[in-house]
Amino acid sequence: MQSNMRRSLAAFLCVWAGAALAAEAPAPEPDFWSRPNLLGDPFGLRASLAAKGIGLQVLETSEVLGTVSGGIRRGTVYEGVTQATLTVDLEKLAGWKGGSILVSALQIHGRGASANLVGAGLNTVSNFEATRATRLYDAYFEQKLFDGKFSVRIGQMRADDEFLLSQYGQNAGPDEPNGYSFASANPLFMNSTFGFPALLGNDLPSGGPAYPLAAPGVRLKLQPTGEISLLAAVFAGNPAGPGANDPQVRNGNGLFFSLRDSFFAIAEAQYALNQAPDGAGLPGTYRVGAWLHNGIFLDQRLGTDGLSLANPASNGAARRLRGFMGGYVGADQMIWKTGKTKDQGIGVFGRVMATQGDRAPVGFYINGGVTWKGPIPGRESDSLGLGVAHAALGNGARGLDQDAAAFAVGGLRPIRDGETVFELTYLFQATGWMTIQPDLQWIVRPGGGVPDPVSPTRAIGDALLIGLRTAITF
Repeated sequence: MQSNMRRSLAAFLCVWAGAALAAEAPAPEPDFWSRPNLLGDPFGLRASLAAKGIGLQVLETSEVLGTVSGGIRRGTVYEGVTQATLTVDLEKLAGWKGGSILVSALQIHGRGASANLVGAGLNTVSNFEATRATRLYDAYFEQKLFDGKFSVRIGQMRADDEFLLSQYGQNAGPDEPNGYSFASANPLFMNSTFGFPALLGNDLPSGGPAYPLAAPGVRLKLQPTGEISLLAAVFAGNPAGPGANDPQVRNGNGLFFSLRDSFFAIAEAQYALNQAPDGAGLPGTYRVGAWLHNGIFLDQRLGTDGLSLANPASNGAARRLRGFMGGYVGADQMIWKTGKTKDQGIGVFGRVMATQGDRAPVGFYINGGVTWKGPIPGRESDSLGLGVAHAALGNGARGLDQDAAAFAVGGLRPIRDGETVFELTYLFQATGWMTIQPDLQWIVRPGGGVPDPVSPTRAIGDALLIGLRTAITF
């Protein structure tokens, strides 16, 4: 009997020791094709830094775009951006509860399709088309309080990181509300308008605090419930400072921190329902927001003498108007859930914006579309998207063109009205660390109908473009 007891005890100890060793053994690293980073975790350095609260990510996005028809010329361009982002969890590193730091930098290379092939565009063909440069991007401190229900950010940052985003129309950030969005982190749609909209990109000084120009600012966020989020931020009014040349050249390295000019303020309320990963209902997010810029804006049609700026008798000095404000609403709603995660299935999205048309080149904007994550069995991480966006010129800009046509000999010149973009795209998750994305865009009335430089009596022709993008996370 004693021998049986000894054998039973020995068997129990072996089972217990095996279970303990299994519990303590580190999880095996994913294989080369499945892991999220191309370089994996060499010598355990990534895991060691993460344990101390330090994260480093490098993302390279490259693309080739070409015109099939329309625009100002047939051709092909290459463009790309490398983004390095450093994050520091101050609680893990130094015991500072709720504190964190984020710093990112960009290296932009290649040539843009809008400038070199289409010739004009209210909606930029690529969401990372920009002047070639190496620049500081974001650099801010964030403090979370009250179990994360309230947070404040201060430093250099962008409005398009948290405001005006779309769960299905952009898919640019991590799978969490208002998570940090990389400059080119696999957004489903390539056209920039599905991120920071064409209305603000064309109307704000230097394009506003959005890629590739961040600006000094302060952001507050309150989440009183799991469904409701309230955000407000104030940014420097001109991220590149005053000047008439290319703002991306004026602030070529991202180190211009002006706080003496005007300010740009924006606020947004969000209502998110059925966001639990295992929830039975269909997830959706609804947004309403408004903005105010207190700077000086020029009348798009009238001079200080009350005459149209197109009138030969005008003094040519546009009226100066104080302030620029507007509002927007947006919605994202899943209509068919096909997978185990909350984003697997078909979702629809839409956004509408309006502002003061006398001082804004773009006075009205609307976009929408449908996306399908996991459209092919066995390809759960792939995404298919169809989007459309329309940017309409303000009444002042349209009126100026009508006046110019009336005063021109014979009235032969195009009159701008608006630009429409159609985009069809497929995001193929080739490996855990690389995506491949074919893309098709049709730009109707580029620039709203600006004159063709070769034949100024007619507008630039509608442009059809095809492209291929790859994104690799190192």
